[in-house]
Amino acid sequence: MFVATLIAAGKLTDEVVREAIDRLDATGHDVGAPHWLDEHDAADIMFQGSLVSARAELAKMDHGALDVVVQPLGDRAKKLIIADMDSTMITVECIDELADYAGIKPQIAAITERAMRGELDFRAALFERVGLLAGLAESVLAECRMERVKLTRGARTLVQTMKAHGAHAVLISGGFTAFAGPVGEAVGFDKVVANHLEIAGGQLSGRVLEPVVDSAAKLDTLRAEAAAHGLPLAETLAVGDGANDIPMITAAGLGIGYHPHPACAEAADAAIRHHDLTALLWAQGYPRRSWVMG
Repeated sequence: MFVATLIAAGKLTDEVVREAIDRLDATGHDVGAPHWLDEHDAADIMFQGSLVSARAELAKMDHGALDVVVQPLGDRAKKLIIADMDSTMITVECIDELADYAGIKPQIAAITERAMRGELDFRAALFERVGLLAGLAESVLAECRMERVKLTRGARTLVQTMKAHGAHAVLISGGFTAFAGPVGEAVGFDKVVANHLEIAGGQLSGRVLEPVVDSAAKLDTLRAEAAAHGLPLAETLAVGDGANDIPMITAAGLGIGYHPHPACAEAADAAIRHHDLTALLWAQGYPRRSWVMG
């Protein structure tokens, strides 16, 4: 048994729900009656048939601000979330904002964009960008965090609700501990994993300390945390936006691309392009009345 969850950033109409049912029915799926998670916000459609076919067919729906998550019904409410930070749990790329203080944001942002699209090796791109920040005062890290870093809408509600229902939450970032630590604490993550910038004489040295948090480290963390909590990967959720998130997204029980770059969107089980992070709660079957508002 599978479930297709329709999530609207505007109003989800009965007509849109009916179209989804008709599309599934016309492509040979055995479709049940729809169920509102929250009326005109999110609805579930249970069906039997082909997961791949259903995803392909519902992806053809063109209704502007509509997100669709199609997945197996079993193990739907996940017990572990592994989340990227930059442009996922927060609205910015921290290294790009640090570069702005150094007066080189366009140069570094261009490298970041190519790395997130999978056009550059993440590790090499990280070393190159951090090298360009050599000499930046350590005090700028806190200044940048206070002035530029904003939580993505729904971040706290997502994590707090999952934890209230027994889940464990890990923030893993290819960015830096100076940002990830405070963000993890503000959102309510149980654990934070990120890169350490080397500081020498009150300035950034231009080096990242080993071990580097890259795509392999993200995947390893997903597997290790699942094992530590006695969970099969089917009971895990991974969310991110860039190419370096793809291994953990494809390994997780439910892999979500959040406002993703194309490569990430292609690899993910579903992409949330319109709604905020609370869409991931509807995807897990939680109606708004069960949310812990952050």
